[in-house]
Order: sequence, then C-alpha cells, then structure tokens
Amino acid sequence: MCPVKKITLIILFATLFALFQSKAYAQTDEMYRVETTDGNVFLGVLVSEDSEQIILRVDTLGEVTIQRRNIRRITKVDADRIRNGVYWHTNPQATRYFFAPNAIGLEKGKGYYQNTWIFFNNINYGVSDNFSIGGGMVPMFLFGISSTPVWILPKVSFPVSEDKFHIGAGAMLGGLVGTESDLIGLFYGVSTVGNRDRNLTLGLGYGYGGGEVSTTPLVNVSGMLRTGRRVYLLTENYFIPEAGVTGIVSFGMRWSGDNIAVDFGLFRPLEDAGSLIGIPWLGVTIPFGR
Repeated sequence: MCPVKKITLIILFATLFALFQSKAYAQTDEMYRVETTDGNVFLGVLVSEDSEQIILRVDTLGEVTIQRRNIRRITKVDADRIRNGVYWHTNPQATRYFFAPNAIGLEKGKGYYQNTWIFFNNINYGVSDNFSIGGGMVPMFLFGISSTPVWILPKVSFPVSEDKFHIGAGAMLGGLVGTESDLIGLFYGVSTVGNRDRNLTLGLGYGYGGGEVSTTPLVNVSGMLRTGRRVYLLTENYFIPEAGVTGIVSFGMRWSGDNIAVDFGLFRPLEDAGSLIGIPWLGVTIPFGR
C-alpha cells in the first residue's frame, strides 16, 4: 500500500474512533434561550410565563423578567446543549458534510443557503421533518455564457432511533439551462449512526444519464465530530469498488456560530497524484427559518 493510502486510512480510522469515544457533558435542568430585539441573549430556567411576559432564572442574574414584545426568539434548549454552564448552539449544517448528505433530516420550516468557492450555490428547505427539497446553480450568465448548470436536491429521511440511527434516500438531478442537454444526476441511499454533532454515514449512489442508471455504485463514507463549542472535524470520502479501491478522500474542519458555518478542507485522489497535496475546499453555510 502506498504511503498516501496508509496516511489516509489512519486519518479516517482515527476520526471514526474518536467519533464513538466522544462524550457530552450536560446538566439536567431544562433550559430556555431567549434572544431579545436589542441583541441580548438570556439562558435560564423558565420560572413562569403569561401573555405579556416571561420570567427566567439566570445563574448570574437571578430572576429576569422579559416582556414578550421585546422577544425576538425563544428556544427550549436540550440538556446536552449546556456544557460547563456554557450554551453550545445547534449545528447549522447538520444534514451535510462538505457536500455529501447524511440521513438526518432538515426540520420542518428550517433551511440553509450554501456557497462553495463563490460559484457553486445550493439552497435547501425542510418541507416536513422527513422531506426536504433543494436546488442549486452555477451562475455562468454572469460571465456572458448562456448555458447555466442547475440541479434539484430532493431527500427523504427517517429516524429509526432518534439521535442514534437514521436512514434516507435522495437524488441530485440537473442539466444545462439555455441549451439543449440531457438530464443527468445521481440517485443515492444513506444510513447514519449518531446525532447532529457526531455521526458516521455510509451511502451508495448510482449515476444517471442517457435515460439509464449505472450498475456500478459509488460508495460514500463520511463522518462528523464536534470537538468544541464552535469546531467540528469532517471527513468525506468516495470509493469506486470496481476500480481497484480508487476514489477521493478528504479531511477538514467546520467553524460555526449561531447563524453561519464555514468549512475548510482538502480533497485528494487515492491513486498517485504526484506532488498534489490536495484540492482545497471552502464553503459557507447560512441557516434560515424558524
């Protein structure tokens, strides 16, 4: 086995080992997070509420009364979101790795816009907790080119065991707008072990083109591990079994805040790529919805 393959496999297995060794430290009190219209954020236990106001018990402030007219958003916080007294926001891009989807579904009414290297644009929206629809494009018309690549991204997902195991299926189908072209794409099925912060996904995809579906699968193995309040480790890997274990592997990280996520990574072919260290990946995700 060549050195590149050995290093790649070591990184992959080390990531997967860490994935299942990771533990969350959380307190048991039910907490609420309140964002006010003036930009303040309060985290505490809900003491009482009525149509005019709510009262929170905040560790550092005691009981705080907030008028409902001043509340921008109120969210019940899962116990595992509070670690050492600090709120860990939800993963703003929990349903995908760099690009490959997992089997975890977008919640109803939530969505995100994803941009990669400025030119590649995707938007996805949760129609229900089990079905999402998305689309994307490369705006070639900005450069005076009449043919514009576009695609749609339907996906269904089902939790077999909540926060433990999910299954899903979907497609990426597209073509060129502005010129005559055939429909091409990929149909896939995925299974995911884990939750929105740490998970492992195995997927099988079959290419579509010329009215036919490929008989050779594309295997995807991807993983995500949250290592801190704002940092995740990512790996997204593709293998073609009939080509002598060839494919593409990647490793990188995600930095995330409440309303944005930025992905950095390197993609590298498994076969000898000479002096190529890797192809860089830079993506930005902005979530929206309730």
